[in-house]
Amino acid sequence: MRKGDREISECKREMRLDDTAEMMSSPDYKERFRAEYCQVAIRYHKLKAMLDKWDQGMLDFKPTCPRSIYSMQVKAMTDYIAVLEARAVMEGIEL
Repeated sequence: MRKGDREISECKREMRLDDTAEMMSSPDYKERFRAEYCQVAIRYHKLKAMLDKWDQGMLDFKPTCPRSIYSMQVKAMTDYIAVLEARAVMEGIEL
């Protein structure tokens, strides 16, 4: 398990993308930061779940992009989540 997966999982379980809309318009930058983190975490988990189904031959649609493109996207999202987690520590933002 990658460092930070616990926090990402908690964010995913507790929230949906539309739940972050109000947070994004908060005057508090820490609240907006949490929303950004949750949004990317939710999207990461949805894409990861799709790829897991793909790998198991259980998708109910045919993806338009090659698997390698989606893998690159997951990698970029993982890196972005790691950057946000590092910033959160440095800026004292509880995720």
